[in-house]
Amino acid sequence: MQLYTVRDQTEKDFLGTIRKVAEMGYQAVEFAGYYNTPAAEIKALLDELQLQAPSAHVGLNFGEPANMAADLAKQIKTAKMVGVAYLIVPWAPLPETPTAEDVKHLAGMLEQAGKLAAQAGLRLGYHNHDFEFKLVDDQPILDHLLSTVPAEFLVAEFDLGWMHLAGYKVSDYVKKYAGRVPLAHFKDFDKGRKDVVIGQGIVDLKSVLPIAEQAGIEYLFVEQEEFENASSLDSAKAALEFFRANGML
Repeated sequence: MQLYTVRDQTEKDFLGTIRKVAEMGYQAVEFAGYYNTPAAEIKALLDELQLQAPSAHVGLNFGEPANMAADLAKQIKTAKMVGVAYLIVPWAPLPETPTAEDVKHLAGMLEQAGKLAAQAGLRLGYHNHDFEFKLVDDQPILDHLLSTVPAEFLVAEFDLGWMHLAGYKVSDYVKKYAGRVPLAHFKDFDKGRKDVVIGQGIVDLKSVLPIAEQAGIEYLFVEQEEFENASSLDSAKAALEFFRANGML
């Protein structure tokens, strides 16, 4: 469970919501902020619940490099205390019509951050939306980033829902970058840009399940941003049915 899914609950009771997620049957969580909760308390709860927490979404300071490094150092310290192994950049600023120079600058920032993470024994990753599939010099931006920044400094967390909306077959992309994608977001969309409970939309998520392990995907995270006729917690519980129906639980 990417905890952003239940953000309406975590902002009111962070630790209590994690407990509810574990009780549903989720085996791992991905953080989207810690809500000023002491790292020791988070780690204690994870240990009690035997719940894994391999990753956290961490926004980079894309301003001055020195500021980025200072902010990232704080995130690295917390991650190591909690036990997080992957720091995932959830988004990056790019103009509406990116140029090759824009992409090169972004790649440089990600590589710098990736080196800082690697020095601390962590891995940096990037989480896509659909805009990273805009073409620059006839190649998607995401491909530029993954070909420019060495794998030791940048892995991918593919968001399969956004990838589908960008017009790409999700299983093909997973195969293409096998070994580079330790984490994946399972997000489903109905027609248009309205996301729905996993398995109730049109994204071909099933095609990834048989190849996930071979491709090196270690964790499959549920993420949903919009809810209709159900609470975020009810939707999170319903999402598990997709994995049960497909023999994953």
